[in-house]
Amino acid sequence: MTSRFNKTATYLRSNLIVTFSTFALLVGCSNAYSNKTQQPEIVSDANIAAIVVGANNIDISAGKIALQRSQNTLVTNFAERMITDHTAVLDSAVALVTKLGVTPVNNELVATLAEQSSNHEANLRSLSGNSFDKSYIGHEVAYHEAVIGVIENQLIPAAQNEELKALLVSVLPAFRAHLAHCQMIQQQI
Repeated sequence: MTSRFNKTATYLRSNLIVTFSTFALLVGCSNAYSNKTQQPEIVSDANIAAIVVGANNIDISAGKIALQRSQNTLVTNFAERMITDHTAVLDSAVALVTKLGVTPVNNELVATLAEQSSNHEANLRSLSGNSFDKSYIGHEVAYHEAVIGVIENQLIPAAQNEELKALLVSVLPAFRAHLAHCQMIQQQI
């Protein structure tokens, strides 16, 4: 009975961490685009490039941890897909900004993403078994939901360069497919 209680408590703790991390990401996203007078901050293509690079690196890194720690085939297959797909997006983004001569410029959102990623990875490294799988997949659901929202509502409208805007639009179907995939896994584990 105590073991079952401990597993339930660990699962609830992990879900709370995911919920708070996602909330912090969304708050960080909205704060990154507004100043104290609530006027939108101008987000440059260089800022967008940094956000794209940072967000893809985060999912690649978490996927690598999942490959090391999970024993669940559904989870490891998903992690491999995240590494492959997000590496491809990252490579495309880097090729585009290189072609355009744009150097990514970090902003508040990039710093927020990096900090949350570091905290999430530390949490993942402290878990194992089913607790790990639920935490990793739960975070992937929340993360993809948040990133899709930011791309649709903030990055695409802010992109000045049409090729950069087209790249952002082109990745949305894959990110939506990732979200559906991890939601399906979440229901099974």
